[in-house]
Amino acid sequence: MNQFNSYKKSQQMALENAPANKVEAWALSEAARRLHESKEKDNNDIIEQVRLNWRIWTIIQAELVDPDCPIPSEIRQNLLNLSNFIDRRSIDLIAKPDPAKLDILININRQIASGLSGSPEDNQQHEESMNDTAQNTTNSAITSDKATDQGQTNNDKTTDNNISPPSKFNFEA
Repeated sequence: MNQFNSYKKSQQMALENAPANKVEAWALSEAARRLHESKEKDNNDIIEQVRLNWRIWTIIQAELVDPDCPIPSEIRQNLLNLSNFIDRRSIDLIAKPDPAKLDILININRQIASGLSGSPEDNQQHEESMNDTAQNTTNSAITSDKATDQGQTNNDKTTDNNISPPSKFNFEA
C-alpha cells in the first residue's frame, strides 16, 4: 500500500510539471481507457465515463475559444468542430447509453492524444500534424457516426486497437 501511495505521488508530480499538451494527451488517453472499460460494465458506468470525457473536452473547448489561444485558427476550428461532435455524442450517450457508440469517442481521444504526445522537432510540422489529425478525426467521426446510426460499422484506420493508452495511471474523477 505504501508503494502505491509513493507511485501515485510521483505520477501526480510528473503531471503537475509536464507541458500542457502532455497532460492533455494523458487525460484523453486515460478517458479513452475508461470509456473502453465501461463497455463491459453497466449503463451507470458508461454514463459516468462519458461525463468525465465530456468534462475533459469542455476544458479543451474553453482553451480553444480563448482569444489568447496560441493554436492556429484552422486547427482551432477543426478541434472545435470535433468538440461539437463530442458534445452531441455525449448528450446522446447520457440519454441512451449504448456501448457500441463509445468506440468513436475512444478513437477520437486516442487519435488526438497521439497528436498531442508527439514530440516533433519542428513546431510547424507539429501544427500541420495536429491539423491533419483534427481534420481526419472529424471526418472519420462524421462518417462513423452516420454508419453507426444506420446500424453499420466503420472499418477505416481508426480501429479500437489503433493506439493503446497507458494503463498504469490511476485517474480519479
